[in-house]
Amino acid sequence: MTKVNQPITIKSVTIKNRIGMPPMCQYSAADGFANEWHYVHYGTRAIGGVGLILIEATAVAPGGRITPFDLGLWKDEQIEELRKIAEFIHQHGAVAGIQIAHAGRKASHDSPINGGKQLSSQDGGWLTVAPSSIPFESSELAPEELDKNGINKVIEQFKAAAFRAKQAGFSVLEIHAAHGYLIHQFLSPLSNKRTDEYGGSFENRIRLLLEVVEAVQSVWPHVLPLFVRLSATDWADGGWNLEETVKLCRILKETGVDLIDCSSGGNIATAKIPLAPGYQIHFSEAIRKTGILTSTVGLITTKEQISDILENERADLVLLGRELLRNPYFTLKLEDASWPTQYLRAK
Repeated sequence: MTKVNQPITIKSVTIKNRIGMPPMCQYSAADGFANEWHYVHYGTRAIGGVGLILIEATAVAPGGRITPFDLGLWKDEQIEELRKIAEFIHQHGAVAGIQIAHAGRKASHDSPINGGKQLSSQDGGWLTVAPSSIPFESSELAPEELDKNGINKVIEQFKAAAFRAKQAGFSVLEIHAAHGYLIHQFLSPLSNKRTDEYGGSFENRIRLLLEVVEAVQSVWPHVLPLFVRLSATDWADGGWNLEETVKLCRILKETGVDLIDCSSGGNIATAKIPLAPGYQIHFSEAIRKTGILTSTVGLITTKEQISDILENERADLVLLGRELLRNPYFTLKLEDASWPTQYLRAK
């Protein structure tokens, strides 16, 4: 058995292989509710043989949506449709996880297919919030700076969404602290200019994430894995960087976080990102040396790349994004892959 097909056990959950699907927004929900598109989309990847499926960024509040078309877990009525998806994923041998998120200043935008521009109130948009009143792009309206009451409300929203994720039957929970969304905005000194206990020093800038983790852990079962997705760097001078990420990950490991889902960028509109196959692997490799499990993502498209990453212990899981959109049955082509009985005639 090659390493890609070796199971990995995290707490009480065993993932059958080392390939997963990262959260990728579908912009196909109405009022946060999952629908037939999500059921078929995620179910197809489970049939296709991946070990782990992380449901797309799911907003903890209506105002935390990137677009009006994002999934949500801010009310109990949204649980049932997500439960159906989680059950189907589990029935077909994959582990169902979900990412909970708040977009902060990057909320209130149209879907990418419509251009992705910030929505005005006349077009169905809403006031956004952030650590500081700094817009993501200079052409956009500035967000409202969160006060302490607003921060406490956000923490409670993450806690409530985590509880609903448990009720929906998910086996893995991921806190989204990457890609320039609210928690990442607090981490980076380029988007966080606060002078209170949530800004300035490294210890202050990581405070919101640590408080969200603690709140989530109070309702998320300790026997189930808890992931955090981080952008390892802003790709911008003076911004959040790998050194700070590694330092943070040592702390997150001590708090009981099980895995860091490693990505980068998204917080600075003008950042120059050196896109190339596997351009983010060195982040997961560096973070993994702290002793915490890691996953990696980013222009990984071949089984040779996956094998190299795993055999050289540069990550514990490899997440395929666009490649799984192109080919949901990618994993079935790997050596020793387990095929659905319904598809054996095609093997």
